[in-house]
Amino acid sequence: MSVIQTVKGTRDFYPTEMAFRTWLYSRIRAASEAFGYQEMDAPFLEPFELYAAKSGEELVKEQAFVFPDRGGELLTLRPELTPSLARMVAMRAASLPRPIRWWSFGPFWRYERPQRGRTREFFQWNIDMIGITSAAADAELAAIAATFFQSIGLQPEQVQIRVNNRELVEQRLESIGIRAADPTLIFRLLDRRERLSDSKWFQEAEAVGLDEAQISGIDALLKDVEAWRQFDPLRIFFEMIDSMELGAYFLYDPTIVRGLDYYTGTVFEARDAGGELRALLGGGRYDSLIADVGGQSLPAVGFAMGDVVLGLLLERAGIYPELRANPSEVLVPSFDDDTISASLRLSRELRDAGFKVEWYPTPDRLGKQFKYADGQGIPLVALIGPEELTQEQVTIKDLRTGEQLSVPRREVAETLRERLGTQPAS
Repeated sequence: MSVIQTVKGTRDFYPTEMAFRTWLYSRIRAASEAFGYQEMDAPFLEPFELYAAKSGEELVKEQAFVFPDRGGELLTLRPELTPSLARMVAMRAASLPRPIRWWSFGPFWRYERPQRGRTREFFQWNIDMIGITSAAADAELAAIAATFFQSIGLQPEQVQIRVNNRELVEQRLESIGIRAADPTLIFRLLDRRERLSDSKWFQEAEAVGLDEAQISGIDALLKDVEAWRQFDPLRIFFEMIDSMELGAYFLYDPTIVRGLDYYTGTVFEARDAGGELRALLGGGRYDSLIADVGGQSLPAVGFAMGDVVLGLLLERAGIYPELRANPSEVLVPSFDDDTISASLRLSRELRDAGFKVEWYPTPDRLGKQFKYADGQGIPLVALIGPEELTQEQVTIKDLRTGEQLSVPRREVAETLRERLGTQPAS
């Protein structure tokens, strides 16, 4: 019988891949907590109606995993976090301090066509500030993204955060005679501009009711990279970014509008400078969403970043982290059947002293056990055989240098710490 394969668009996380996920989670936590944000999470399953009128037609109708439960209620595997976040805030809005600063990292699902940089199951960092209406809040969220990129070694010449504002877009559309009853139709059209050929985009523009002069006017607007200078929310945004000495990561891009319907103000996306990959992260201001899910009206801004494209960019930039999947610091071999109990006791003593210790579970050639430890990247071996047991000593071998020494049993922990450069466990 052939091996059962993974579900299309999902990934197995072997220890090596899991080490990257754990590393990424730790860096995300550090960046989030550096700005005072608190970790939270929401259910993986949500009612379908939470997304139906909030996230945009494409996400709901084409990308969401939707199915009925046994009672007939339509459920959705969460395709994004923002509606869940808005629901959680709406449920306890009266008791939550302002501003609310929350972040999370977890799995999401979208029924997309799997390709390089895009999977159906992915992990995503979400971070939001709720309760503050100001360009300062927008700038802080964008600064967190830039600070994170700095912390993992991505420089401005490798990644750029592109910024725009939907209110500015509406004003500029009105200036050329476009006043849509539903501006989200125009926003979706603009969001697709870079992904479509000229002919296909012109065809879609005509389908939403734009004439040739309006289409040409939009094209001209999308080429004006100085419009932000006369628009206070963006002017203040860029001033604050410069004050944090992060300006090199940012630029104004009139083509950025974000495809989700709930955005109301400043929006931004991070792209690789070479333009070869999908967006690394995206977000912006969404001041109406909490009221839309039944809560009080509260302003909010946030962004989300997936793990897949980031990993590809780190590989291309040559800065993918070198990680060891095995956490063990010390291997305790099994010399023979008569000393197994002594090896187990030594392993326990070293764990109690704060070391990560792996015990080799069966007597085998010492050369094979040492080779196993070296292959796993375990730096030290602590051996207790018949001779060591008689003399109340332990043989320590440093596999990094090949050096070997015997030390009294009572000095083993201290010697291992010196070799590892660690402090005693608290």
